[in-house]
Amino acid sequence: MKAIIHIGLKSGVLDPQGRTIARSLAHLGFDSVTKARQGKTIELDLDTEDVDIAKLDVEKMCKQLLANTVIEDYQIEIVEQD
Repeated sequence: MKAIIHIGLKSGVLDPQGRTIARSLAHLGFDSVTKARQGKTIELDLDTEDVDIAKLDVEKMCKQLLANTVIEDYQIEIVEQD
């Protein structure tokens, strides 16, 4: 199984990197970009066949290490691999 975790700043938290991205894109001529938010994606290979256990374990990982839950939100996607 694979867990894909998308981590980004909570709304209301200042995102200077996102602002820089939006400004830089505007300078390059991409005028349709009005706002950008920067985040990160983490992929984990998991040695389990149980989706529920995988999701619970990854939830604990996010709370304990992978995300700063004070300022970041995260979304977990569990993908079964062949």
